[in-house]
Amino acid sequence: MKILTYMLNNLDRIAIRTIEHLSIATTALLLALLVAIPLGIILTRQEKLAQPVLGTANIIMTIPSLALLAFMLPVLGIGNKPAIAALFLYALMPIMRNTYTGIKRVPPSLIEAGRGMGMTDFQLLYSIELPIALTFILAGVRTTYVILIGWATLAAFIGGGGLGQLIWAGLTNINYNLILSGAIPAALLALSADFVLGHLENWLTPRGLRKRV
Repeated sequence: MKILTYMLNNLDRIAIRTIEHLSIATTALLLALLVAIPLGIILTRQEKLAQPVLGTANIIMTIPSLALLAFMLPVLGIGNKPAIAALFLYALMPIMRNTYTGIKRVPPSLIEAGRGMGMTDFQLLYSIELPIALTFILAGVRTTYVILIGWATLAAFIGGGGLGQLIWAGLTNINYNLILSGAIPAALLALSADFVLGHLENWLTPRGLRKRV
């Protein structure tokens, strides 16, 4: 009850930090989508590039998050920009890999049937490959966004905004209520994102490939 009272008394502050938090995570995700999905499609056409590109993206994911944020500081300075850049790099691998895997799992017989009907490469991609791969792509987006919401709390350590500011301030002042006022909304955001994207994934997936969320 004490933490609930504290959060209600500081609702405006928490709301502002929550909006900042969503902005950081969502911006990184949207930038990653613009790059990772087209790149995943290209890799299915250029198999020689698939292993080195996916390997490089995988190496980036092994770098500790704080270390990657620190690498961004000399280039982008302090604030939200280095945080968004780091989260963008983290988001590339799962989305790109799921796009690549989803398209590669399309039965070759469907592709051959489409070519037999005179479909162009773009028509094959748009009408056959992407609809079938969509469930894989959306699963990658769903997982990635939940992870980004969690990692966005680290933006506070390099002068960025978000709920991490509350957590960091609470740690500095040994104020457990302040720590929880940042940690609880961050956890709720991750759970809400997973719930919403799970239903969106089910809704957008072709009917024959749907599953229960």
